[in-house]
Amino acid sequence: MELTARTTGTTRTVRTSGTIRTAGAVRTIDATETARATETARATRRTRVQDADGMAVASFVLGLLGLLVLNVFLGPVAIVLASVALWRGTARRGRAFLGLGLGIADLAVLIAFMQFDNTVSWSF
Repeated sequence: MELTARTTGTTRTVRTSGTIRTAGAVRTIDATETARATETARATRRTRVQDADGMAVASFVLGLLGLLVLNVFLGPVAIVLASVALWRGTARRGRAFLGLGLGIADLAVLIAFMQFDNTVSWSF
């Protein structure tokens, strides 16, 4: 099967295979279905990277905020968000590593003040 498409003054030919087997049934596909599947995969990849970038920024902000308040909650959340962002391949690796470091620092500050005050919370 061939499909000829005109794109910005140039002509290109796309060849696709014609059959897919799913659950015992044979189905014929055309080039438009293949193009849609490729476009959907690209859109999913972009969305996943954007989500990972958002997680990296959120981990950084929560790590900074956790140094001041609620470090018992915000520290672990920053660590988890940074880890997931790095695992998903964020483009903002530096910010994710900063969020990871700040989350760990949140917990270190909490432990230090717990030792100093002999309580689970701290105040100025």
